[in-house]
Amino acid sequence: MNRRQTLKWLGGLSTFLLPIPATQMAIAKEEKTMQLVKSKSEWAALLPQPAYRVLFEEDTERAGTSPLNNEKRDGTFVCAACFLPLFDSRMKYESGTGWPSFWEPLPAAVVTKTDFKMIYPRTEYHCARCGGHQGHVFNDGPKPTGKRYCNNGLALLFVPRADKLPELRT
Repeated sequence: MNRRQTLKWLGGLSTFLLPIPATQMAIAKEEKTMQLVKSKSEWAALLPQPAYRVLFEEDTERAGTSPLNNEKRDGTFVCAACFLPLFDSRMKYESGTGWPSFWEPLPAAVVTKTDFKMIYPRTEYHCARCGGHQGHVFNDGPKPTGKRYCNNGLALLFVPRADKLPELRT
């Protein structure tokens, strides 16, 4: 068994050893019924390659590379794949991590699942509409939620408040 197979096996084993909260399981079930389903090749044709890799291959962009880190205008952050509004700019804060960070998503905008890619469990979140990978949520954020939704900038587009939001992709 090579290293990758071993890590995958350990990750699978940990799902039996670590209890998953009922709410997490309900969200995982919801994630299987996305409202917008496209094949990977369809998404690859619609998106720039770096955004496609983050959104649909769960890649991570390098810290400090997103222009959205410095975005301070009033507006809405939408999913770069399907254009679903995910975060209001009033929920954004400077986390010092090198990725755009938010303390709360818009209602019903994201779904979560447990990720074992680093052996220990992390909470990964995706766009609730298309399933595009956005980032991970941590419990070290500011009040009032104490959450840090650490987002890949490539997975988001910013729309200033004065501009019309794009139509949802079909």
